[in-house]
Amino acid sequence: MELIELSGIPPHYELEGETLKALDGVDLSITKGTYAAVMGPSGSGKSTLMNIIGCLDTPTDGTYQLGGRPIHGESEDQLSRIRNQEIGFVFQTFNLLPRADALHNVELPLIYAGVSAKERRQRAEGALAEVGLADRMNHWPNQLSGGQRQRVAIARAIVNRPSIILADEPTGNLDSKTTVEIMGVLEMLNQEGNTLIVVTHESDIADKARRVIKLLDGRVASDTGAAPVGTS
Repeated sequence: MELIELSGIPPHYELEGETLKALDGVDLSITKGTYAAVMGPSGSGKSTLMNIIGCLDTPTDGTYQLGGRPIHGESEDQLSRIRNQEIGFVFQTFNLLPRADALHNVELPLIYAGVSAKERRQRAEGALAEVGLADRMNHWPNQLSGGQRQRVAIARAIVNRPSIILADEPTGNLDSKTTVEIMGVLEMLNQEGNTLIVVTHESDIADKARRVIKLLDGRVASDTGAAPVGTS
């Protein structure tokens, strides 16, 4: 099943009165359950592609379907709901609330989704346990190591049971030992059926993925490990 389908995506943006292209007619399909890495030099279009997949940006042309649903014509309110329920984000800088403990940081997407307090706590506790932090639920971010903070961020990303986990340089602020641990957590989530897309500039991180998409000048320069057309 094709979870993500992009066709002819060339979003434009304005810079000092000039209209520029971040992508150049990108066509891309990603099957449910895929573990894909997106690579490319600065300015290649990686961030724009991730913003579109994550419904943080909308294309000015072309089409985007998520799970068979057209996304390119949705309102901002609808896009916000899709981001909350369908997409889990993991960032290089963790993006945790400094004045909230791990449990409340993980609960945040559930609050936005209108989940009851009792269910929020149960699901947040379950997500933290899944990433190995059952004993750190009441710790604040400044009481946690970098790797533990990223685990909290991953728990927050999966607590709403999203269709996609988008990880943007998830190990960029971590040492090599912690990087191995965090990538192990992400790989475990993929093995459980989650679709995982990792943006990285590190080849050793990309090598762990089953599919590697390389961008250059806004186009897909290579795509290794993709299923042949007509397979799922």
